[in-house]
Amino acid sequence: MLPMPEPLKNMYNEAYIATLSDAVKTVHSNFDSEGFTHRVFDMQWESRELKDRMRHITECLNHFLPDDYSEGLAILRKAANDEALQKLSFENMIFPDFVEVYGLDDWENSLPALEQFTQLASAEFAVRPFIVKDSGRMMAQILEWASHDNHHVRRLASEGCRPRLPWAMALPEFKKDPSPILPILDLLKNDESDYVTRSVANNLNDITKDNPQVVIDTLAKWQKNNTKTIQWISSHALRSMVKAGDNQALALLGYGEAQVKVENLTISPLEVSMGEEIEFSFDLISDSDDSQALMVDYAMHFVRANDKTSVKVFKLKKLDLAPGDTIAIRKKHSFKAISTRRYYPGTHTIAIQVNGTVIAEADFELLAGADN
Repeated sequence: MLPMPEPLKNMYNEAYIATLSDAVKTVHSNFDSEGFTHRVFDMQWESRELKDRMRHITECLNHFLPDDYSEGLAILRKAANDEALQKLSFENMIFPDFVEVYGLDDWENSLPALEQFTQLASAEFAVRPFIVKDSGRMMAQILEWASHDNHHVRRLASEGCRPRLPWAMALPEFKKDPSPILPILDLLKNDESDYVTRSVANNLNDITKDNPQVVIDTLAKWQKNNTKTIQWISSHALRSMVKAGDNQALALLGYGEAQVKVENLTISPLEVSMGEEIEFSFDLISDSDDSQALMVDYAMHFVRANDKTSVKVFKLKKLDLAPGDTIAIRKKHSFKAISTRRYYPGTHTIAIQVNGTVIAEADFELLAGADN
């Protein structure tokens, strides 16, 4: 049996607190390292999860730094240059978190600090309260960051203003109207760093959830300079729309109406227990006189607890199908228990989807089993 992976929250441990404390003590001799460490590892420490631990450490730091925010921040900016801290990454989100919690009324000091700290650990969460407080002022700064020499800062320009950044506060203003984001993404769309362009694509994918036409129109303009980077961004940005079978998204990616038929769709076994798997196969046959670019997916209609169904689309393959050609496709799907989905017994449906259109469907029974 494989050992359980170490919980992510344990990156905040005695070793990190010692490293952080030493770095602060080096630049601020009055820092009470012993008191800080004792306060961090209080009676509730073990029960705290990742973000709660991070915020707790931030608050403990503030307790032992000077009361004046600008003085405490100046100490942390010097401490952030410590060689041992420079070798770490996510753990150092303590630094931008300090700005998020205590610096919202001191933009003159806070914004340069965020620019520095994001090169140590991303400030994508910390910038969001500033956007909420004064989006015009903050987005002007973010637009400047989009042209920064450092790719971590350029990524922050995109990642920080995502309307639906996971694990972060949403930005309702940009969910309603994402237009302030677009000039930033336009600057970054051909960035030399994959780290940055992945963020651009993820930002656009966020926007598709509330303003899909804005993304279609933006990417259509970008196709005029259709580099490999633009092609990749387009594919990744439209992934949610493509899974939903959106015709505009598919057409923009080069997938028109498919002229195909599906034959010999079979599922084995037709009755499967929880924890087991099915295998399905089918023949995809061209019904066109021309070669076709095809995106083949399958949609699983899951039974839910309320006797309704939910649909999730899974990728199968992309292919070019020559006129009159046939390709055999086979796939297994597991019903082993996973943390992100609970299975319920009942009649399930597999739908074969080509270029966003369902071509064929078949049913099977999922039975209660040991993993239920």
